[in-house]
Amino acid sequence: MTAAIECRALVKRYPDIVAVDGLDLVVHTGECLAVLGPNGAGKTTTVEMIEGLTAATSGEIRVFGVAWGASAAGDRQIRSSIGVALQETRFQERLTVSETIELFASFFGESRPTAELVALVGLEAKQSGRVGKLSGGQLQRLALACALVGKPRLVCLDEPTTGLDPQSRRQIWDIVSRFKADGGTVLLTTHYMEEAAQLADRVAIMNRGKIIALDTPAALVASLAAEDIVDFTSDRPFTNERLLTLPGVSGATADGLKYRLQVKAVADTLPALFAAASESGVHIVTLGTHQATLEDVFVHHTGRGLQD
Repeated sequence: MTAAIECRALVKRYPDIVAVDGLDLVVHTGECLAVLGPNGAGKTTTVEMIEGLTAATSGEIRVFGVAWGASAAGDRQIRSSIGVALQETRFQERLTVSETIELFASFFGESRPTAELVALVGLEAKQSGRVGKLSGGQLQRLALACALVGKPRLVCLDEPTTGLDPQSRRQIWDIVSRFKADGGTVLLTTHYMEEAAQLADRVAIMNRGKIIALDTPAALVASLAAEDIVDFTSDRPFTNERLLTLPGVSGATADGLKYRLQVKAVADTLPALFAAASESGVHIVTLGTHQATLEDVFVHHTGRGLQD
Protein backbone atom coordinates (compact mmCIF):
# COMPACT_ATOMS: atom_id res chain seq x y z
CA MET A 1 0.00 0.00 0.00
CA THR A 2 1.33 3.46 -0.92
CA ALA A 3 2.25 5.54 2.12
CA ALA A 4 0.18 8.66 2.63
CA ILE A 5 3.30 10.73 3.41
CA GLU A 6 6.99 10.01 2.88
CA CYS A 7 9.65 12.49 3.97
CA ARG A 8 13.28 11.68 3.19
CA ALA A 9 16.28 13.68 4.49
CA LEU A 10 14.00 16.72 4.86
CA VAL A 11 15.73 19.99 5.77
CA LYS A 12 14.39 23.51 6.28
CA ARG A 13 17.08 26.07 6.92
CA TYR A 14 16.58 29.75 7.71
CA PRO A 15 19.41 32.30 7.98
CA ASP A 16 19.63 31.98 11.76
CA ILE A 17 18.28 28.48 12.46
CA VAL A 18 17.79 24.98 11.10
CA ALA A 19 14.10 24.36 11.79
CA VAL A 20 14.01 20.82 10.36
CA ASP A 21 17.22 18.83 10.34
CA GLY A 22 17.37 15.76 8.06
CA LEU A 23 13.94 14.41 8.99
CA ASP A 24 12.78 10.98 7.78
CA LEU A 25 9.11 10.19 8.33
CA VAL A 26 6.48 7.84 6.90
CA VAL A 27 2.75 8.17 7.62
CA HIS A 28 0.78 5.09 6.63
CA THR A 29 -2.49 5.35 4.75
CA GLY A 30 -5.44 5.23 7.16
CA GLU A 31 -3.50 6.01 10.34
CA CYS A 32 -3.34 9.01 12.62
CA LEU A 33 0.21 10.08 13.35
CA ALA A 34 0.64 12.65 16.11
CA VAL A 35 3.80 14.76 16.19
CA LEU A 36 4.49 15.76 19.76
CA GLY A 37 6.95 18.40 20.89
CA PRO A 38 7.45 21.86 22.41
CA ASN A 39 7.35 25.19 20.59
CA GLY A 40 10.36 25.47 18.31
CA ALA A 41 10.68 21.73 17.76
CA GLY A 42 9.96 22.06 14.03
CA LYS A 43 6.46 20.53 14.04
CA THR A 44 4.64 23.32 12.23
CA THR A 45 7.46 23.83 9.70
CA THR A 46 7.38 20.12 8.87
CA VAL A 47 3.62 20.12 8.36
CA GLU A 48 3.76 23.29 6.24
CA MET A 49 6.30 21.61 3.93
CA ILE A 50 4.09 18.53 3.64
CA GLU A 51 1.12 20.78 2.82
CA GLY A 52 3.13 22.65 0.18
CA LEU A 53 2.88 25.96 2.04
CA THR A 54 6.64 26.14 2.65
CA ALA A 55 9.41 24.96 0.32
CA ALA A 56 11.99 22.58 1.73
CA THR A 57 15.64 23.60 1.61
CA SER A 58 16.51 20.02 0.63
CA GLY A 59 15.08 16.52 0.79
CA GLU A 60 12.01 14.91 -0.71
CA ILE A 61 8.32 14.80 0.20
CA ARG A 62 5.85 12.41 -1.41
CA VAL A 63 2.11 12.47 -0.75
CA PHE A 64 0.30 9.29 -1.86
CA GLY A 65 3.34 8.49 -4.01
CA VAL A 66 3.52 11.86 -5.79
CA ALA A 67 6.56 14.08 -5.17
CA TRP A 68 6.08 17.75 -4.41
CA GLY A 69 7.67 19.95 -7.08
CA ALA A 70 8.07 17.22 -9.70
CA SER A 71 5.38 18.69 -11.96
CA ALA A 72 2.55 21.22 -11.89
CA ALA A 73 0.02 18.44 -12.48
CA GLY A 74 1.46 16.43 -9.59
CA ASP A 75 1.32 19.42 -7.28
CA ARG A 76 -2.35 19.97 -8.18
CA GLN A 77 -3.04 16.30 -7.49
CA ILE A 78 -1.44 16.56 -4.05
CA ARG A 79 -3.33 19.72 -3.17
CA SER A 80 -6.65 18.11 -4.10
CA SER A 81 -5.94 15.22 -1.71
CA ILE A 82 -5.10 17.32 1.38
CA GLY A 83 -7.34 19.14 3.83
CA VAL A 84 -5.71 21.66 6.14
CA ALA A 85 -6.84 23.05 9.51
CA LEU A 86 -4.43 25.56 11.00
CA GLN A 87 -4.01 26.45 14.66
CA GLU A 88 -5.95 29.64 13.91
CA THR A 89 -8.01 30.33 10.79
CA ARG A 90 -9.22 33.84 9.95
CA PHE A 91 -12.64 33.75 8.30
CA GLN A 92 -14.74 36.57 6.87
CA GLU A 93 -16.74 37.45 9.97
CA ARG A 94 -19.80 38.78 8.13
CA LEU A 95 -20.43 35.53 6.27
CA THR A 96 -22.64 32.87 7.80
CA VAL A 97 -21.37 29.39 8.64
CA SER A 98 -23.08 27.90 5.58
CA GLU A 99 -21.79 30.67 3.29
CA THR A 100 -18.25 30.08 4.54
CA ILE A 101 -18.39 26.36 3.80
CA GLU A 102 -19.91 27.08 0.36
CA LEU A 103 -17.08 29.54 -0.35
CA PHE A 104 -14.47 26.88 0.41
CA ALA A 105 -16.45 24.33 -1.61
CA SER A 106 -16.18 26.61 -4.66
CA PHE A 107 -12.39 26.07 -4.66
CA PHE A 108 -12.81 22.37 -5.49
CA GLY A 109 -14.13 20.52 -8.53
CA GLU A 110 -15.93 18.08 -6.24
CA SER A 111 -17.11 18.84 -2.70
CA ARG A 112 -19.23 17.47 0.10
CA PRO A 113 -22.73 18.94 0.62
CA THR A 114 -22.82 21.89 3.02
CA ALA A 115 -25.63 20.42 5.12
CA GLU A 116 -23.66 17.19 5.55
CA LEU A 117 -20.60 19.07 6.81
CA VAL A 118 -22.64 21.32 9.11
CA ALA A 119 -24.12 18.20 10.71
CA LEU A 120 -20.74 16.46 10.89
CA VAL A 121 -19.20 19.29 12.92
CA GLY A 122 -22.32 19.90 15.02
CA LEU A 123 -23.05 23.47 13.88
CA GLU A 124 -26.68 23.02 12.78
CA ALA A 125 -27.86 25.65 15.25
CA LYS A 126 -25.28 28.12 13.94
CA GLN A 127 -25.46 27.50 10.18
CA SER A 128 -27.28 30.80 9.53
CA GLY A 129 -25.31 32.72 12.15
CA ARG A 130 -22.44 35.09 11.40
CA VAL A 131 -18.95 33.68 11.78
CA GLY A 132 -17.94 36.67 13.89
CA LYS A 133 -20.33 35.48 16.62
CA LEU A 134 -18.85 31.97 16.98
CA SER A 135 -16.91 30.80 20.02
CA GLY A 136 -13.35 29.51 19.77
CA GLY A 137 -14.49 25.89 19.75
CA GLN A 138 -17.14 26.58 17.11
CA LEU A 139 -14.56 28.34 14.92
CA GLN A 140 -12.27 25.32 15.11
CA ARG A 141 -15.15 23.03 14.13
CA LEU A 142 -15.90 25.32 11.18
CA ALA A 143 -12.21 25.14 10.22
CA LEU A 144 -12.46 21.35 10.23
CA ALA A 145 -15.57 21.49 8.04
CA CYS A 146 -13.67 23.66 5.55
CA ALA A 147 -10.72 21.25 5.67
CA LEU A 148 -13.04 18.34 4.84
CA VAL A 149 -15.14 20.06 2.17
CA GLY A 150 -12.99 18.90 -0.78
CA LYS A 151 -13.22 15.19 0.16
CA PRO A 152 -9.54 14.94 1.16
CA ARG A 153 -7.76 11.65 1.74
CA LEU A 154 -5.34 13.30 4.17
CA VAL A 155 -6.05 15.96 6.79
CA CYS A 156 -3.25 17.95 8.41
CA LEU A 157 -4.14 19.47 11.78
CA ASP A 158 -1.72 21.90 13.40
CA GLU A 159 -2.50 22.06 17.13
CA PRO A 160 -6.25 22.18 16.44
CA THR A 161 -7.37 22.34 20.07
CA THR A 162 -4.92 24.85 21.55
CA GLY A 163 -6.74 27.19 23.91
CA LEU A 164 -10.02 25.28 23.81
CA ASP A 165 -12.01 24.11 26.82
CA PRO A 166 -12.20 20.35 27.49
CA GLN A 167 -15.68 19.97 25.97
CA SER A 168 -14.69 21.74 22.74
CA ARG A 169 -11.49 19.69 22.58
CA ARG A 170 -13.44 16.44 22.77
CA GLN A 171 -15.83 17.62 20.06
CA ILE A 172 -12.84 18.13 17.76
CA TRP A 173 -11.52 14.67 18.71
CA ASP A 174 -14.86 13.08 17.76
CA ILE A 175 -14.80 14.71 14.31
CA VAL A 176 -11.21 13.59 13.67
CA SER A 177 -12.01 10.06 14.85
CA ARG A 178 -14.97 9.84 12.45
CA PHE A 179 -12.84 11.00 9.52
CA LYS A 180 -10.23 8.34 10.32
CA ALA A 181 -12.91 5.65 10.79
CA ASP A 182 -14.03 6.39 7.22
CA GLY A 183 -10.52 5.58 5.95
CA GLY A 184 -8.94 9.01 6.14
CA THR A 185 -5.33 9.68 7.14
CA VAL A 186 -4.51 12.27 9.80
CA LEU A 187 -1.27 14.14 10.52
CA LEU A 188 -1.67 15.92 13.83
CA THR A 189 0.68 18.22 15.72
CA THR A 190 -0.10 18.83 19.37
CA HIS A 191 1.22 19.90 22.75
CA TYR A 192 -1.27 17.68 24.53
CA MET A 193 -0.26 14.18 25.55
CA GLU A 194 -3.88 13.19 26.20
CA GLU A 195 -4.78 14.27 22.66
CA ALA A 196 -1.99 12.18 21.16
CA ALA A 197 -2.94 9.16 23.27
CA GLN A 198 -6.62 9.55 22.36
CA LEU A 199 -6.28 9.97 18.59
CA ALA A 200 -2.95 8.58 17.41
CA ASP A 201 -2.03 5.13 16.17
CA ARG A 202 1.60 6.22 16.41
CA VAL A 203 3.38 9.16 18.02
CA ALA A 204 6.52 10.88 16.75
CA ILE A 205 8.36 12.88 19.39
CA MET A 206 10.18 15.80 17.80
CA ASN A 207 12.89 18.00 19.27
CA ARG A 208 15.20 20.54 17.65
CA GLY A 209 14.17 19.61 14.13
CA LYS A 210 14.57 15.84 14.51
CA ILE A 211 12.35 12.85 15.25
CA ILE A 212 13.85 11.40 18.44
CA ALA A 213 11.31 8.62 19.06
CA LEU A 214 8.52 7.04 17.01
CA ASP A 215 6.15 4.22 17.99
CA THR A 216 2.69 3.51 19.34
CA PRO A 217 1.84 5.43 22.52
CA ALA A 218 1.92 2.23 24.57
CA ALA A 219 5.27 1.13 23.16
CA LEU A 220 6.84 4.52 23.81
CA VAL A 221 5.75 4.45 27.44
CA ALA A 222 6.90 0.82 27.77
CA SER A 223 10.34 1.83 26.44
CA LEU A 224 10.98 3.60 29.75
CA ALA A 225 11.03 0.20 31.51
CA ALA A 226 9.13 1.93 34.31
CA GLU A 227 5.59 1.62 35.63
CA ASP A 228 5.79 4.85 37.62
CA ILE A 229 7.69 8.10 37.96
CA VAL A 230 8.84 9.51 41.30
CA ASP A 231 9.60 13.24 41.46
CA PHE A 232 11.14 14.70 44.60
CA THR A 233 13.22 17.59 45.89
CA SER A 234 15.76 17.56 48.72
CA ASP A 235 17.68 20.05 50.82
CA ARG A 236 21.04 18.47 49.93
CA PRO A 237 22.22 16.67 46.80
CA PHE A 238 21.95 12.98 46.04
CA THR A 239 24.23 11.42 43.44
CA ASN A 240 22.64 9.68 40.48
CA GLU A 241 24.86 6.69 41.22
CA ARG A 242 23.31 6.36 44.69
CA LEU A 243 19.77 6.70 43.35
CA LEU A 244 20.36 4.04 40.70
CA THR A 245 21.22 1.52 43.42
CA LEU A 246 17.74 1.81 44.94
CA PRO A 247 15.49 -1.23 44.34
CA GLY A 248 13.23 -0.94 41.31
CA VAL A 249 14.93 2.16 39.86
CA SER A 250 15.62 1.91 36.11
CA GLY A 251 16.64 5.52 35.53
CA ALA A 252 17.43 8.72 37.41
CA THR A 253 17.86 12.35 36.37
CA ALA A 254 18.68 15.45 38.40
CA ASP A 255 18.20 19.18 37.91
CA GLY A 256 19.82 20.90 40.88
CA LEU A 257 17.98 19.55 43.92
CA LYS A 258 15.06 18.27 41.81
CA TYR A 259 15.11 14.57 40.98
CA ARG A 260 13.13 12.19 38.79
CA LEU A 261 13.23 8.40 39.16
CA GLN A 262 11.87 5.84 36.71
CA VAL A 263 10.71 2.94 38.87
CA LYS A 264 9.21 -0.49 38.36
CA ALA A 265 7.55 -0.75 41.78
CA VAL A 266 6.88 2.32 43.93
CA ALA A 267 6.27 0.18 47.00
CA ASP A 268 9.84 -1.14 46.79
CA THR A 269 11.52 2.14 45.91
CA LEU A 270 10.01 4.66 48.33
CA PRO A 271 11.03 2.98 51.63
CA ALA A 272 14.56 2.53 50.27
CA LEU A 273 14.65 6.17 49.14
CA PHE A 274 13.71 7.45 52.60
CA ALA A 275 16.22 5.09 54.22
CA ALA A 276 18.98 6.31 51.89
CA ALA A 277 18.08 9.92 52.65
CA SER A 278 18.19 9.29 56.40
CA GLU A 279 21.58 7.57 56.14
CA SER A 280 22.99 10.48 54.14
CA GLY A 281 21.49 13.22 56.32
CA VAL A 282 19.34 14.42 53.43
CA HIS A 283 15.83 15.79 54.02
CA ILE A 284 13.26 15.10 51.28
CA VAL A 285 11.25 18.31 50.92
CA THR A 286 8.58 17.34 48.35
CA LEU A 287 7.62 14.07 46.73
CA GLY A 288 5.06 12.94 44.16
CA THR A 289 4.39 9.88 42.02
CA HIS A 290 2.44 9.21 38.83
CA GLN A 291 2.10 6.55 36.18
CA ALA A 292 4.52 6.90 33.27
CA THR A 293 3.18 8.96 30.35
CA LEU A 294 4.25 10.22 26.95
CA GLU A 295 5.58 13.38 28.57
CA ASP A 296 7.89 11.23 30.69
CA VAL A 297 9.16 9.66 27.47
CA PHE A 298 9.86 13.15 26.14
CA VAL A 299 11.65 14.19 29.34
CA HIS A 300 13.68 10.99 29.23
CA HIS A 301 14.91 11.76 25.71
CA THR A 302 15.38 15.54 26.02
CA GLY A 303 15.71 16.44 29.69
CA ARG A 304 12.88 18.99 29.45
CA GLY A 305 9.09 19.03 29.51
CA LEU A 306 6.74 19.52 26.59
CA GLN A 307 5.78 23.00 27.75
CA ASP A 308 9.38 24.15 28.31
